[in-house]
Order: sequence, then C-alpha cells, then structure tokens
Amino acid sequence: MTLTIGVDVGGTKVAGGVVDETGTVLVQARRDTPADDVGKTRDVIIELVGELAAGRTIEAVGIGAAGWIDASRSTVLFAPNLAWRDEPLREYVAKAIGLPVIVENDGNVAAWAEFRYGAARAADDSMIMFTIGTGVGGGVVLGGELIRGAHGIAAELGHMLAVPDGHQCGCGRLGCIEQYASGSALVRFARAGARQEPNRAAALLELAGGEAEAITGPMVTAAAQDGDPISAEAFAQIGRWLGTSLADMAQILDPQTLVVGGGVIDAGDLLLGPTRRSYVDALAQRGRLPVADVVPAELGNSAGVIGAADLARRI
Repeated sequence: MTLTIGVDVGGTKVAGGVVDETGTVLVQARRDTPADDVGKTRDVIIELVGELAAGRTIEAVGIGAAGWIDASRSTVLFAPNLAWRDEPLREYVAKAIGLPVIVENDGNVAAWAEFRYGAARAADDSMIMFTIGTGVGGGVVLGGELIRGAHGIAAELGHMLAVPDGHQCGCGRLGCIEQYASGSALVRFARAGARQEPNRAAALLELAGGEAEAITGPMVTAAAQDGDPISAEAFAQIGRWLGTSLADMAQILDPQTLVVGGGVIDAGDLLLGPTRRSYVDALAQRGRLPVADVVPAELGNSAGVIGAADLARRI
C-alpha cells in the first residue's frame, strides 16, 4: 500500500497528514502559518513534511493552497491571505524533501476528496462542490477528472454574478455570489435584521452584548438553533442565493452530485433546508428530467489533506 502526504496551507494553519490508498489519514500534524513571510511559510511546510515522513516510505506530497495555482501545478500565482506572489512552491519543496510534489488550489483538493472518498464517492463521473466559509469557493469534477481550466484557475464558483451592480466583492466585481451566499453575507444579513427589528433578534443581540455590529457567524448559528427569527431568516437568505447558484450549475453541467461544504455547513438544515427548496424551485421547469441531489460534505477539515494526498498519488 502506497502512502502519500497531503498538506493543507491556509492563512492561519498548515495541516498535514499521511494518507493511504483508501483515503484514511494515518498520522496528522499541524503548525501555525507565518502568513506574512514567504520563506518561513515554505520552511514550515518542509518541516511538517519531514516530521510526517520520518520512518515511513512516502511516494509523493500534495499541497493544497488557498490561492491561484498555475496550469503546471507548480507556482502559486497569488494567494489573498498569504504573502505568495508568483511563488515557485513545488520546485522549492521538492528540492528540499527529495520527493515528487504537486500544488493545487484548496477548493479543488477538497472537492476531489469528496468525490473520491466523501459525499460524492458513489459518483463515477461528475460532481460540483461549493464551499461556504468566509467566502465561497469550490471545485468541479467532470468525466472523473478535476477541471482546472486553460490557466489552472477554473471553478472560482464564488465569483459568478448573482446581482448586477450588487455588493462590492473582494475580487473587484460587483454582485458576486460570494457576497450573498457566504459566511460573511450571513453576518451582514443578520446584522441588518438586528438593526431593523431588534425585538425579533433578541436572542442574537444578547449573544452580541446588545451591539448589532458585534454579531459573528457562530452567534448567528447558535441563535438560529435556539429559534431566533432574524438568525433563521439570515440563513434562509444565503440558502436562497446558494440554491439558485446550484441550479445554474445543474443546468450548465448536469453533474451526478452537488456537494455543499465549508464551515457554514455545520449549521446543517438551517442552511441546507432553504438551499434545497431554492434549488428545487429554480429547476421546476426541468419537470421530470433527472437532476443532481444536494448533499452535505462529509470529510470536514480533513478534506484538504486527503484530497491533496490523493492527487499526489496520481502524479
């Protein structure tokens, strides 16, 4: 049985694991990310891989990074939460550890993990995954292959247009779905509701010390679970937008499965309920034609490590 190492590099942590051919993480390790220092971030990755590889025969290493990766899966072109700019990460790490290395976008590796071992493992052809966190990311698998595009930066699902001339997005566009279906949008909707109808947001405002601007995502989830109307409505709003985006992807690509992951999925049916209703309503015209089910991701925080390691096995 071959072993590979997957490394998931985010703005706050570098997580790694030794993964076998069944997608099982055998050993794990993590470090804090020195996000503002390119050299130290590379060194942390190398140190982590060295620790995980000690005493084991490792075939290859996969690195999932929160950023845009070039078509050759070697250079981080840009990472919004890290100091990498045209960083030749694969070359540097491969030289230091003496193993084959692949670098891939973090949304892509998570989607690949769910396709191979998680919520979409029954699919043999296609799936689309939306990751709902602070922003909206994702990945697309068609014909059993991860879709990367001509330049390696395909499947930026959060930056599809939802509202012409809508809210400003961090990417520079106006009205991206990220501004309406993300964790950040959830908080914005909840804060607006609490300001407009404080009586209906009593539980939420209590968690926030009475200040609408102090409301956070976990507070909205906790209050919604306790029946706070404004918090539940905030989830309904992002679910409505997410459902229409899922329907758009079903119309365009007709995947076998649609997966919703990311931190906000911890809210369960608070998000998935309105998402599925919006999805079904948007596809009413499809009549009796088959459409993909919308299912929650299963691998959680391990998806990045598992997906990166499995892609490394395919070098």
